[in-house]
Amino acid sequence: MQKTITDQNLCILIDILIKEGTRVVAPRQSGSIILYEPLDSGEQLALGTLPRRSAKETFFPLCETILTYERNCDGVKVADVDVAAFPETVLVGARPCDAAAPSILDAVFTWDYNDEFFLERRRKTTIIGLACATADDACFCTATGLSPQDSKGSDLFLTPLTEGGYACDGFTEKGKAFLGRYASLFGEQGETKPLPVSEPVAFRLDLAEIKTWLTENFESPLWQEIADRCAGCGACAFLCPVCHCFDIVDEGTDAKGARRKSWDACGFGKFTNHASGHNPRDIQNKRYRNRIMHKFKYYGDKFGQTLCTGCGRCIRHCPVGIDIKAVLEKIQKQ
Repeated sequence: MQKTITDQNLCILIDILIKEGTRVVAPRQSGSIILYEPLDSGEQLALGTLPRRSAKETFFPLCETILTYERNCDGVKVADVDVAAFPETVLVGARPCDAAAPSILDAVFTWDYNDEFFLERRRKTTIIGLACATADDACFCTATGLSPQDSKGSDLFLTPLTEGGYACDGFTEKGKAFLGRYASLFGEQGETKPLPVSEPVAFRLDLAEIKTWLTENFESPLWQEIADRCAGCGACAFLCPVCHCFDIVDEGTDAKGARRKSWDACGFGKFTNHASGHNPRDIQNKRYRNRIMHKFKYYGDKFGQTLCTGCGRCIRHCPVGIDIKAVLEKIQKQ
């Protein structure tokens, strides 16, 4: 049966989790912007605005150590990172475009190798999703198969109510167990009504049609027009819930150091630079083409999923004003 939780009890729940030693990640004020970050108390919860960056950092940090090494008189000692030490985590207030992302990324992180860093964080994280009550011109989740009330990827899902507080549904065994454990903070569903939802501006994509065009037009001159403004800054990839490129670099000296995995982006000029000096994506329109091909063709070819959740962050924060919705519409009209 659907439960409810008040705003006050949601903050109390967060305080209890933190006291128990659980890492709670949620939208919070960070300077002048809202980010998904670990909370110190329930009072820091800020659910009114979509965070600037996505929630993927909860599972896939910007930079993480994967091993350390140290040379001593006996040789070189290599130490793996103990993934079992990763903390139990609850991600609170993940919008549908963010909550759906980890299950999309599962495919690539379990493809030809199980990335235990990503997978252990996934196993230890309970996702409490949150329905969106508002949308702006950049939102297009409905065009990628989601919606402002989509519970995909959430263990529990909160829906804002007109009287305040939230309706709460458990969708997985993990979510139902969580509801049972903290049952005293949840009430029964009464005559409450969901807050009216402002749907994203009508925007329709025929993803199959777009994929067909991409398959047949790798060398189209349209790519030059589409990518003419791209600065190759990588902001779109770093803000995206499902972009997942990374580099691995050894940092330190010959005496000691660490091997670290850090985010990368296919829009960077040296991303495909070979040791020989040859770069198969030597100009920016080739790199932007790869971004669109990866999201709307390659990932679908490999895993049967679209590598985009329509969050709109790449539109809002592109420094040169590239609108991926406009790009896809242009392709769709060809």
